[in-house]
Amino acid sequence: MSIPTVAVLLTVPLAGPLDYLEPEEIRLGAGDYVEVPLGGRLVPGVVWGEGRGGVAPGRLRPVARRYPLAAMPEASRRFIDWVARYTVSTPGAVLKMALSVPAALEGPRGAAAYRQVEGAPPTGLRMTAPRRRVLERLADGAVHALADLVETAECTPAVVQGLVDAGALALVPGAAAAGEEAQPVPDWRCAGPVLGGEQAAAAAALRTTVDARTYAVTVLDGVTGSGKTEVYFEAIAACLAAGRQVLVLVPEIGLTAQWLERFVKRFGERPALWHSDLGQGLRRRTWRAVAGGRAPVVVGARSALFLPFADLGLIVVDEEHEQAFKQEEGVHYHARDMAVVRAHLGGIPIVLASATPSLETCVNVDLGRYQRLALPARHGGASLPEIALIDLRLDPPERRRWISPPLVAAVGEALAAGEQAMLFLNRRGYAPLTLCRGCGYRLPCPQCSAWLVEHRGAGRLQCHHCGHAITRPTACPHCGKEGLMAACGPGVERIAEEAAERFPQARTAILTSDTLQGPQMVEALVKKITDHEYDLLIGTQVMAKGYHFPMLTLVGVVDADLGLTGGDLRAAERTYQLLHQVAGRAGRAERQGRVMMQSYMPEHPVMQALADGDRDRFLALEISERRTYELPPFTRLAALIVSGADAAAVDQVARALGLAAPQDEGVSVFGPAPAPLALLRGRHRRRLLIKAARSLSIQGLVSRWLAAVAVPHAVHVQVDIDPYSFL
Repeated sequence: MSIPTVAVLLTVPLAGPLDYLEPEEIRLGAGDYVEVPLGGRLVPGVVWGEGRGGVAPGRLRPVARRYPLAAMPEASRRFIDWVARYTVSTPGAVLKMALSVPAALEGPRGAAAYRQVEGAPPTGLRMTAPRRRVLERLADGAVHALADLVETAECTPAVVQGLVDAGALALVPGAAAAGEEAQPVPDWRCAGPVLGGEQAAAAAALRTTVDARTYAVTVLDGVTGSGKTEVYFEAIAACLAAGRQVLVLVPEIGLTAQWLERFVKRFGERPALWHSDLGQGLRRRTWRAVAGGRAPVVVGARSALFLPFADLGLIVVDEEHEQAFKQEEGVHYHARDMAVVRAHLGGIPIVLASATPSLETCVNVDLGRYQRLALPARHGGASLPEIALIDLRLDPPERRRWISPPLVAAVGEALAAGEQAMLFLNRRGYAPLTLCRGCGYRLPCPQCSAWLVEHRGAGRLQCHHCGHAITRPTACPHCGKEGLMAACGPGVERIAEEAAERFPQARTAILTSDTLQGPQMVEALVKKITDHEYDLLIGTQVMAKGYHFPMLTLVGVVDADLGLTGGDLRAAERTYQLLHQVAGRAGRAERQGRVMMQSYMPEHPVMQALADGDRDRFLALEISERRTYELPPFTRLAALIVSGADAAAVDQVARALGLAAPQDEGVSVFGPAPAPLALLRGRHRRRLLIKAARSLSIQGLVSRWLAAVAVPHAVHVQVDIDPYSFL
């Protein structure tokens, strides 16, 4: 007689599931959440199917208990396996992202309650002493909480669950949800705004796609202010009308204050939120609500993709081009691309929305893999802003100033007219570098290959990679001379200092990730800006995404060339996207907007495309160059990042990987070489890059490559399929 076993995937980085005995008291199925022994501890996991075999029965240990939760849906389990294979990660590491709140597996204390089923115990029920005590406790016919049964009958929860599985006990309807916080239910029947012709046609197309209940990728390609959000709200309404769940992915959850306001206006209630800033209690309740189908709409950062939706019917990826969707710690993945996979596995539609779709998305449209819906005009008759380039070679700022005369004049005009202006520089702090004018010493981070950034308002110099900070020194740490430490280059704080001198009457706000800490602070500041409590906004890229300020008519870009350096293969594309998004903040209401961009390279194709408003010409040129130089999306890239505290050990592993590199036809390997950030958080780093034809399985190449090299425990090799960052 064979012993029943189940394969359980654990939230630990193992190669696959482990076999466990199925206890007599519990009947387990695929997707059940369980707790099992591992070593000397109990760990959570998910039943992945029947036992795989190959382990002597005497070595198998029983499942400790099954959690009283609905099973993880098959689509979620297939998604975890798919992500693990694609990213060359262990399935357990991916499952850990799906079970990121282990406390969520436990129901509210006293929530589960049971009663005895009338009649004699079911035929064939094996009566054990613990089971008999439970039935005796319930013989009075009353409903008893699980905690009460476990304590008074001196049994485990598994004993109670076994009696439920056998048909002797029943979970009291409604009792299992006792203690669960009620979730707001957005009302799809609320009337939305009247959409124009193009918006109405796009909304109708999306509703048809949702109603079809099949996999389809739709790119909602609309200029800034064209009403993309209101259009895909109609798709959300259609999904809610069908009684299914919706996931909206956003690049930065802390910057969605106005989006949430629009959602409430459209549907009457806020959606459930999912991001790292939520407290553990709220994360636990939200996870359980999603798993139980009680959270109709979830808006979240990339990690929300791994929530166990009970009945997911639609995914929306807003600002799909954003680099923030790329996870670059732990399991490296791109949430936009994995969202498309999740939609495919679930057989549901997905909407990718952007004013500047990524080049990969544009190529998929050209190949017919994705459908495109275009919104070429702003909603409500507003016109796109005029974009002018300021050649800093001809109109340079004054000495030790950063704002050119034409931009100074334009800001003055906007403020005099009672309008708002914004100065944009994608660099936090006061100055990116501090050096000694006597000996030339630059203040470095001791743990990273980076300079310390001055934050003058806080009186410190800080590393933006590891957080190391020091008080700003008065004497040079190298030569000891006093009064020679100088700030080099501008950050937003320095621009604000100059603006205060030039426009002393203007009410100024600095908007960066340093000053906007948490969604509540963002929401409060956005309201003040909307109410015109500020005249001049000075900010980084946090201000580039989706905000609508009716009185903001002028956007000035202090250093439009900033993102074009560094050798990143996506540098031109990213710069175009960022500057286009920033420009889109101007003139979104009745007043005409204008944008002025300071550049030392106004002849650059990015600058010319922005000035001419010819995005398609820029994309065609960028696609042509990528194809000519055999770069993604026309080839595949993967990076290996070797890191460790001991530089010699890191170099040894990197050299061994270099010698074992694949030699297949259609494959090129570059490195090993020191990473641009050769020291990060105290760990030395080396990089190798593999490029392969799209016809080859780059995951297979990487797996064979890694298997050929022994890596000591002190050294870590991280795989990054489709790298976006080359630091």
